[in-house]
Amino acid sequence: MAIETTISHLGEYVGQTVRLQGWVYNRSSKGKLHFVQLRDGTGLCQCVAFQKEVSPELFEALGRAGQESSIELIGSVRADERAPGGFELGISAGRVLQFVDGYPISPKEHGPDFLLSNRHLWLRSRRQWALIRVRDAAITAIRRFFDEREFVCVDSPMFTPNACEGTSTLFEVPYFDRTAFLTQSGQLYAEASAMAHRRVYTFGPTFRAEKSKTRRHLTEFWMLEPEVAFCDLAGIMSLAEDLVARVVQEVLERRREELKILERDLSKLERIQTPFPRMTYTQAAEILAKHPESTFKAGDDFGAPDETIISNLHDRPVMVTHYPAEVKAFYMKRTEEPAPKALCFDMLGSEGVGEIIGGSQREDDLDRLLHRIREHDLPQQYFEWYLDLRRYGSVPHAGFGLGLERTVGWIAGIEHIREAIPYPRMMTRIEP
Repeated sequence: MAIETTISHLGEYVGQTVRLQGWVYNRSSKGKLHFVQLRDGTGLCQCVAFQKEVSPELFEALGRAGQESSIELIGSVRADERAPGGFELGISAGRVLQFVDGYPISPKEHGPDFLLSNRHLWLRSRRQWALIRVRDAAITAIRRFFDEREFVCVDSPMFTPNACEGTSTLFEVPYFDRTAFLTQSGQLYAEASAMAHRRVYTFGPTFRAEKSKTRRHLTEFWMLEPEVAFCDLAGIMSLAEDLVARVVQEVLERRREELKILERDLSKLERIQTPFPRMTYTQAAEILAKHPESTFKAGDDFGAPDETIISNLHDRPVMVTHYPAEVKAFYMKRTEEPAPKALCFDMLGSEGVGEIIGGSQREDDLDRLLHRIREHDLPQQYFEWYLDLRRYGSVPHAGFGLGLERTVGWIAGIEHIREAIPYPRMMTRIEP
C-alpha cells in the first residue's frame, strides 16, 4: 500500500513506497530510462522510470508527457544528495492524468510583458514559486508577532467617502447615488479601533492611483497598519524595528531554501538585527547635500533616489525622523518650534531599497487637528467621526504602515515588486 504524501515530506519515508501527485516540471529520456522532474506545489523531486520496472503503457505515457502534464506516480523513496531536495523516487506505477503539449512558458528566455500576460502560468516557475512562499512566511511572521503582543486584528473598509491624505492619488468609484473612493490606507479607521482595543492592526489591500511606473510602485498592494493607544514616536519606532527584525528572522528560518533558489545573499539578511541606526531629516539632508549624485533640495520630501543614497550607507534598515511638517500628512503631531517638525519616521530598507515603513505619532489635540483639516482644505463633514476620537477620551497614540510587497521584495532581493504579489496591478496592467 503506497503512502500518499508530498515532496516536502519525502525525508520521512526513505525506503518506503509513496504516492505523489503533481505536474511535470521537466523531463528527459535516455533509451530505456525516463527522468521526470515532478513538482507538487511543495517542492521538486526527480523521479526515475526504468523500462523494465514499469508497465509498457506507463513508460510510453511518460515519454509523451510534456511540461506541465498532470501525473500521479508511485514508487520507492531513496536518498540522493545529487537530486533536487536530496531525495529521488524510483517509479513502479502511476498514470498521466492529462497530457500537455506546447506549454507557453518554456525554459528559453521570455520578456517581462509576455511573462506578466501569462502570470497565471508564470507562478508555476521555480523562482516565482519561491517568491510567493517567502511572501507567505512574511505574512505568517507578521500575524504571529502581533498576536504574541496581544494586538487585535481589525478590518478597515475598502470604500471610503474621503481621502486619508488628499484625493489626488485615489481611485474614484460610483457608489449608488454618490461618489466613493478605494482606500489608500486603513489608518484612520484603525485609530478608532485602537480607542476600543488599545492595540490593533489592519492588514489588507490598499489602492493608490499614482501614475508611476517605477519598480517600487503598484496600484493595488497590501498594507500592514498597527495603531497603538498610549504610545509616542519612540514607542512606535521600537515596535517597527522589532517587527522587521522578527519577520526577517522567521523568513530565514522557514524559507532558507527558497531564498537560495532566489540566489539571495543570506549574510545580508542575517545582519538585520536591532537596534537599527537612526538619523533626523536634517542629518540626512546634510548627507544628500554633499553627495555628488543627489539633486535633493532642503525642505523637500525625499524621493526614491534620495532614499537609495541614504539606505546604501547602512547594512540594515535606517530610520529617518522629524521631517518638515509641511511635507507630511495633516494627522501627524508636530513639534512647537518656529519651523515645526512632524513627529514621524520613515524606515528605509538596506541595499538601496528605500522606504518600507512610514509612521508617526498622531495629533491628539482636537483644535490642532481641526485647524489642519481646514488648512489642507479637506471636507470637514467627512472627518467629524475622526474628530470625535479627540472629543471623547483622546490619548497620545501612534502607528505606522508597512508595505508588504516592498518588504517582501527587499527580503527576497528582487528588482521589481511586481513579482512580490501573485497578480500585480500596475498603471499599464490589470490582466490577467
